[in-house]
Amino acid sequence: MASLRALLLRRRGAYISVPTTGTVVMPDRLSLISALAAVVLLLPQGAGAQTRVVPPSPEALRMSYAPIVKRVVPAVVTVSAARTVQNRNPLMDDPFFRRFFGPQFGGPSEREQKSLGSGVIVDPSGLVVTNNHVIDGADQVKITLADKRELAVDVVLKDARTDLAVLRVKDGAERFPVLEFGNSDGLEVGDVVLAVGNPFGVGQTVTHGIVSAVARTQIGITDYQFFIQTDAAINLGNSGGALVDMAGRLVGINTAIFSRSGGSQGVGFAIPVNMVRVVVASAKGGGSAVKRPWLGANLQTVTPELSRAFDLKRPGGVVVTSVTEKSPAARAGLKLGDVIVAVGDQVVDDPNAFNYRFTTHSLGGQISLGVVRGGKETKVPVALETAPEAPRDEIVIEARSPFHGAKVANLSPALAEEMRLASSTEGVVVLDIADGTLAQQFGFQRGDVVLSVNNAKVAKTRDLEKIAQAGARVWRVVIQRGGQQISAVFGG
Repeated sequence: MASLRALLLRRRGAYISVPTTGTVVMPDRLSLISALAAVVLLLPQGAGAQTRVVPPSPEALRMSYAPIVKRVVPAVVTVSAARTVQNRNPLMDDPFFRRFFGPQFGGPSEREQKSLGSGVIVDPSGLVVTNNHVIDGADQVKITLADKRELAVDVVLKDARTDLAVLRVKDGAERFPVLEFGNSDGLEVGDVVLAVGNPFGVGQTVTHGIVSAVARTQIGITDYQFFIQTDAAINLGNSGGALVDMAGRLVGINTAIFSRSGGSQGVGFAIPVNMVRVVVASAKGGGSAVKRPWLGANLQTVTPELSRAFDLKRPGGVVVTSVTEKSPAARAGLKLGDVIVAVGDQVVDDPNAFNYRFTTHSLGGQISLGVVRGGKETKVPVALETAPEAPRDEIVIEARSPFHGAKVANLSPALAEEMRLASSTEGVVVLDIADGTLAQQFGFQRGDVVLSVNNAKVAKTRDLEKIAQAGARVWRVVIQRGGQQISAVFGG
């Protein structure tokens, strides 16, 4: 019995010997392509058998993403950030070591901490988009172009809520290549995309994959949780880099990965370019903060139980739980119990999806919301305008009290939006806590809203300052934290 079995196929008078292992043996007059085609066409195609298509020409074998890459890579940069941090020997907190080794032993020393990421040039004048976490807290920021030139940049705008930042090249005389904005709402699962960045600092790198999912809203990375998921390899250093479609247009800014090992496991997330567009527009307008539309209502996810209670066709949308007076929601006539199921022609399933769809519309004019009220769907036009600001009167409490060292401000709808508080929240909010102060020791946190102290209502920062200066042996404090009201008693 022969040691090598062969399958003999007849095509146009020629026999092709196809061993089960080893190489393909063919007659001299039969080309490689026609021989393989014969095998593909004549092998039995049973249930579950995979049909393989041979490239029709040598040119097809040379198909490449190179033309797209050549257009894209000049507009993708490496972002380098550095900051000075203090090192302190923890042993010097022990009085024993301070006594025997002196106050200078192990004292504070400075070192430079560096971070590396990627960025995308989005304006010929040298406007660059990157992730906020790449440059946050940095003293110096620079970019490295694809041609290896290093350029100093200024930070124009930082937006922690979207984890985006905008930089500008200091020398604005040169005109730079840019990436054209695409439309992230047009992406579909299965679309091929390329990720460009500088992973691990090895140099500019291109990877490819597909869109694995759109509208991921339960990731917990930023306030506006609405991400493109891709299996294109994204690693450390890719943050702030470009996710592009097959037309070479920017569709997302790579920002995070899900990983158990620290490396790419095929689950990466990018901020949709339609959100990037809003941040860039604010930077071009000369603002230091992003201006977004404000609804003026608190929303809650519609659960299956609520869906049945509201007689909805499916469990989706967001239910209005409160409406701020004189807000766009109030003027539009939104009511408690209304269920918002769409923003424009885009369906929304949870508050994250609503916030993304609503805030990516340009200010001015109005947008139509799909609302289910009393079991019937209607359209409600809502004005697209920013949350109103009011004098914040920021002060630091200096008097000896539980609030000593706390920086506080008067709340307004704009500040509540900035601090991720409910739009209807009123009172005095804690902005910052100085290290080593009584406020830190008593456990106050940024975002705490002071409601009352010793049964006296705190409406303004000066109210709190006056109460703190009066002094007391016992402090009865009521604050709001994370939507919950907390009462505490402190000794003087």
